[in-house]
Amino acid sequence: MIRVMLAEDMHMIRGALVALLARESGLQVVAEVERGDHIVPTALEVRPDVAVLDIDLPGLDGLTAAAALHKRLPECRTLVLTALGRPGTLQRALAARVSGYLLKDAKPQELAAAIRRIAQGGRVIDRELAVASWDIDTSPLTTRESDVLRHAASGAEPTEIAQRMHLSTGTVRNYLTAAVTKLHARNRLDAVRIAAQSGWL
Repeated sequence: MIRVMLAEDMHMIRGALVALLARESGLQVVAEVERGDHIVPTALEVRPDVAVLDIDLPGLDGLTAAAALHKRLPECRTLVLTALGRPGTLQRALAARVSGYLLKDAKPQELAAAIRRIAQGGRVIDRELAVASWDIDTSPLTTRESDVLRHAASGAEPTEIAQRMHLSTGTVRNYLTAAVTKLHARNRLDAVRIAAQSGWL
């Protein structure tokens, strides 16, 4: 029996996934969470074989949670199930050591097959997205610049970002300026747009 944990903040989608997997022999949903910051604590408690994670979750995004889960519970394999079909997001997912990446418009049987394959040590990546990722440039942003832009995307001002990241306001402004320059953006909002559309945030 393959033990599965689901992380999805949309109640209807999460319920549909639970119902779908309940019809599959050999699969058992042992936990459901709706927040990214609940993923690691819940996984440490229930010890799933595969964690199916959405990317856009409150509290902590799914890719950050996947990377933390890999460190804390490496025997749990992760499958990202998302509506974000962007090559840059796929690259971030692979960097987070996920085992699979499927789009939410995949056929239901593909999800069950992906979970089984991942549980056996394989990898599953959406074919068209994998091909598209060959043609995309990697992000020019450093980790800090990406983090600062991610906070800016939520509407936070430099002083608030500085408090959240325990940095000086001047340092945050420098990161924002560097990001704007590297992305050839008009301003920080334009930089957020460019980075988000490229899947780098």
